[in-house]
Parts: sequence; structure tokens; C-alpha cells
Amino acid sequence: MTGYLHTKYAESLAELGFPRLLPKSQGWILERKIPGFPYQDAIGCYPLFACKDWNMVCEDLESIDNELVSLAVVTDPFGNYEVEDLNQCFNHKVIPFKEHFIVDLTSPLDTFISSHHRRYIRKALQDVQVEKCQDPMQSILDWIELYNVLIERHNIRGISAFSQQSFINQLQVPGLFMFRAVHQEVTVGINLWYVHSNVGYYHLGAYSDLGYQLRASFALFWSAIEYFSDIKLRWLNLGAGAGLKGTETDGLSRFKEGWSTGTRTAYFCCHIFDPRKYTQIMNEKDIPATEYFPAYRKGEFK
Repeated sequence: MTGYLHTKYAESLAELGFPRLLPKSQGWILERKIPGFPYQDAIGCYPLFACKDWNMVCEDLESIDNELVSLAVVTDPFGNYEVEDLNQCFNHKVIPFKEHFIVDLTSPLDTFISSHHRRYIRKALQDVQVEKCQDPMQSILDWIELYNVLIERHNIRGISAFSQQSFINQLQVPGLFMFRAVHQEVTVGINLWYVHSNVGYYHLGAYSDLGYQLRASFALFWSAIEYFSDIKLRWLNLGAGAGLKGTETDGLSRFKEGWSTGTRTAYFCCHIFDPRKYTQIMNEKDIPATEYFPAYRKGEFK
């Protein structure tokens, strides 16, 4: 049990909600108080809900009964489930959410990385050196400084604006891999990955202004893919594009597509445990019809 499956990863997100283990499936959710009401709901861990046994998710949800009002999760694209299984478990809706770019590491690297990316890899490796960090905690201050650049650059707020304590905890989760790009003895970029089973998950990346100029991201992704290929992982999940839809026209999608061998779908799954309480909250807050779920939390992450 490493990476997103590990207890310590859920605990690192405790600022978002109280970690609750689903005992049969061995997945984690985060319980949250609903403002203005004596009730709680829950969300899956950021960025994906992962579990050891997808066949037991239904039983876990049934056992919660009306202890919670609702649950919303985004499924791991590498989970062992079919869409029909999700529809049986989640009673409100199950919809395709984002296409995640993936890498089949049985394919030779020179057969799928785009020519555009290969040019930038060569240029970046002339200016930066990449190392796999044996002790990620030694680079915690560099990582926080770089992530603050990312926050300011993209005006990040809400669920992914992690605190320093959250990052301290994340870097100590078993299955974490950190790759660091250095230019003239200065850290200009860091990528974080989590591994469980035979899949590596790109978690987060951040760069200094100089790191962006030197295209350190190309050197880092190349080095990570090469490393994971060497240690015989089967798959990599590079995540999706930016925004709620993550379409192929945004820059992040184009960047990830250039490394990938294909895509897999992550699903947004919604469950209402207590329809009476859900309706009560909607009525008291006078909330109009919306696709957002749960509707009473619309706008919370803006």
C-alpha cells in the first residue's frame, strides 16, 4: 500500500477534511462539515480516488448509510472496474470527467515521444542536470519555493493550494519519487510522482522563472519516464489537461500528449446517502438547478 493508497497520503490532506478509510475496499475519503448545517459530506482524495479492491466499494458505501449526506469522487483511470460497476455503486450520477494521458512503458521510448518534445529534451539537458532525490525531505524548502511560484503564476486557490505542512507530509508518503532539475547548482524545477502497484502517477511539478526559460520540465519528464522504464513499471499516468474539461487545445494537454501513448478516462461519481438532508439543504439555501455536485457547494473552490 503505497502512494495514493497509503494512510499517510490521506492524512496529508487532513486540512481538506477528516480522512475516513473505507475498510473493505481500502480506499480513503475526506469527511467535511457542511457550513450552516449539523451534517457532513465527503470527497475523494486529491486528485483521484484509488482503492485496493473496487469490488467492495458498493458494500463500503452501503455501510455508511445516512452518516453522510453525499460523496463525490474522481476515479483512478487504472482502477479495476467497469463503468457498469460504478453505476451500480454511485446512485446519483457517473459521468466521464477527464481523459488522462498515459504511457505504456512496454513501448520503446523513441517510438512515442513527439519530435517537438525530443528537440526540447536535447536543449534542456544542455542547461540542466536531473537527479532522482534519495531523500525528498532535503529538498522541501526548494519545493515549497517553487510551488509558490506556481501558485502566483496560475493564481491557484482552493484544493491544490497546499500548505507547507501538507507538503511535508506528502513527501514522507511511501511510494513518493522526486526528480530535481539543477542549473549552476540552483534548483530550477522539481517533479513529484507516486507509485503503487505497477503504475507511476505524475503528482505535481513546479519550476522557477529560470526553470521555465530553460524548459526544465522537458528534462524532468524525460528523466522520470526513462527511470520508470528502467525499473520496469508497466504504466504511467500523466494526468489530464487544465481546467474542468482538460481539452486537448490547452497547453498542458499538448505537453502531456507529446509524452503519451494514449488516454484513459477518469469518471466523476456522485452518491447521495441521505436524500432528505440533501433536499433540506437545497431548499434552505434556495439553490437553483445546476450540474455541480453537490449543488450546495457550488463555487467553493473558486
